[in-house]
Amino acid sequence: MNVTNDGFKDRQLHIEDYLQMVPAEQGENAGVSVYQRIIENNNTITDFWTDNLLELILRTENLNMAYRKVKSNKGTGGIDGMQVDELLPYLKENQTFLIQQIRDGKYKPNPVRRVEIPKEENGTRKLGIPTVVDRVIQQAISQELTPIFEEQFTDNSFGFRPRRSQHDALRRCQEYVEEGYEYVVSLDLEKYFDTINHSKLIEVLSRTIKDGKVLSLIHKYLNAGILQNGMFEETESGVPQGGPLSPLLSNVMLNELDKELERRGHKYVRFADDCLIFCKSRKSAERTLKNIVPYIETKLFLRINQEKTEISHISGIKYLGYAFYQSKGRCRLRVHPKSVRKMKDKLKKLLEKGNGWGNDYRKQRLKDFITGWVNYFSLADMKKLMQVTDRWIRRKIRAIYWKQWKKVKTRYRMLKSLKLPEYRVHELANSRKGYWRMAKVLNVALTNKLLAKLGYKSMLDHYLKICEN
Repeated sequence: MNVTNDGFKDRQLHIEDYLQMVPAEQGENAGVSVYQRIIENNNTITDFWTDNLLELILRTENLNMAYRKVKSNKGTGGIDGMQVDELLPYLKENQTFLIQQIRDGKYKPNPVRRVEIPKEENGTRKLGIPTVVDRVIQQAISQELTPIFEEQFTDNSFGFRPRRSQHDALRRCQEYVEEGYEYVVSLDLEKYFDTINHSKLIEVLSRTIKDGKVLSLIHKYLNAGILQNGMFEETESGVPQGGPLSPLLSNVMLNELDKELERRGHKYVRFADDCLIFCKSRKSAERTLKNIVPYIETKLFLRINQEKTEISHISGIKYLGYAFYQSKGRCRLRVHPKSVRKMKDKLKKLLEKGNGWGNDYRKQRLKDFITGWVNYFSLADMKKLMQVTDRWIRRKIRAIYWKQWKKVKTRYRMLKSLKLPEYRVHELANSRKGYWRMAKVLNVALTNKLLAKLGYKSMLDHYLKICEN
């Protein structure tokens, strides 16, 4: 059985007859899971698929898609050191054995590689990086479970879901505030991904998944353990962030909270583990928090971070990097001060004079950052912020060029090429002022128009082009 460059080659399944009942992927159905196409075409056999999910997951079509997804995501390897570009040769040689091991329930996932990254505030976020082979298998599981659980997820859950984003969550927040729900319970779940109770999660999954082999495989991934500095650590709780399956499993667990909030009639918005509950008064918010904490801690076995969980008027809330304010009966958005500081810190690193980058490379890095950052914060009112930041960026760029024109003769030649008067060229070239002072003077030579012509992107120009205000 050979593998093509696209992944796994066709193979026979004992449920082949059922596959023939579903139209092949083409046109607008391309990339849509078989489960979705089944429920669209024949509701009578959906129970068969929830009982036989393993065969659905191990279909050639699904495995091919999982391989391509992992390959496109790239990323570093796991504990075995295998990288994404080494994945295809390995699968060509071992696919038959791997598939059979999974079918027989004998496959044993590798422990994840522990990686710690700094948080926005104090502390670090712990990630668990699976091996590339395990990432393919997890991706294949996720692709077929996602449409099944999507039917169960509530409309106020936005994180890690197809065709939903942070912007959608923020717009929903604005709707609730404009309806009069101005007080907010901001729930903070302490180390959520590290504390998910395995037994509770499997119990929730088993209400939908009737294929014991799939539940067993997921359980094995939960219990695979962590390898850090050569030391193995068992995972008795938690879902390591970093694998393709983690976001779905985290949503499955917190969907229990969503349903409870809806049962109680609350207005809420949740993006991953960031949850806001909207109330019409502070007393109502206090009562809501008091009543929901026991459910979270005794029914879901999760912990509330008492220090970070707060009750506040909407104007005092930071959510997904944004802050809220009200104007003329409307709920408006701005960039939270902490997000502004983080943005400026990143720009400082990109515009360091001594980092050894060439101008073209720095220009591209700066362009990529500005595009991504402004796109994300495009819902905010930030015209003035963009104007001030642009002025600062341009001054930093001029300081970089002035440092590069280190010698007087170089400065003289470059300033003269910018068509300054002779007396001005002589004055500037021989100046003994520091880089930052000279950067302010250089705006007569390196003008805003010239910097734009050289390819330096303006935050304000991009914001005005895409902003939704």
